[in-house]
Amino acid sequence: MGRTLESKQQIVEELKGLLGEAEMALVLDYQGLSIKEMSDLRTRLQASNGVCKVTKNTLMRHAINGNGAWSNLESLLTGTNAFVLIKGDVGGAVKAVQAFQKDTKKSETKGGLFEGKLLSQGEIKAIGALPTKEVLMAQIAGSLNALATKVAVGINEVPSGLARALHQHAESGES
Repeated sequence: MGRTLESKQQIVEELKGLLGEAEMALVLDYQGLSIKEMSDLRTRLQASNGVCKVTKNTLMRHAINGNGAWSNLESLLTGTNAFVLIKGDVGGAVKAVQAFQKDTKKSETKGGLFEGKLLSQGEIKAIGALPTKEVLMAQIAGSLNALATKVAVGINEVPSGLARALHQHAESGES
C-alpha cells in the first residue's frame, strides 16, 4: 500500500523542519547498503548532530521548493539518495560519513550543499580534513598561552636588563 497524501505532507513538513535547522546537506547514493549499515551511519552521525534521511527525491523537491538556501540541491536529486542533514559540527559529520564510506566501500557522496553553495567532491574532502572544533580551540588556547608567556618574559626582561647594566657599571668602578 502506498503512502497517503497526508503522510507525504507530514514527511515534507518534517524535511522542511530539518532543513531549517541544518547548516549543511550531503547527498549519498545508498544503493546496496543494508538496514544494519544505514543504522550504523545514523549512529555515527548522532555524535555530530547529523541526521540521515532516506526519502523519495520528489518529496525532497517539495521540501526545498521555494527555499532559496536549498534550491541548488535540486541538481543532485536523481537516483537512490540518502540525505545527511548536519547542524553543528559540520567537519565531524563529514568525517563520520567518510569513515563510514571507507569501512563499507558501498556508498559514495554525490555532492553537498553548504550555505547555498554546491560543493564538489574535493571541497567535501577538504571539510572532512579540517581539525575538529575541540582541536582548533586547543590550538588557539595554546597559541594564546605561548603569547602570554612571551609577553611576561619580555616585560620581566626590561628591569632585569637594567639591573644587570647598573651592576656592571658599578663593578667597573666608573662614576
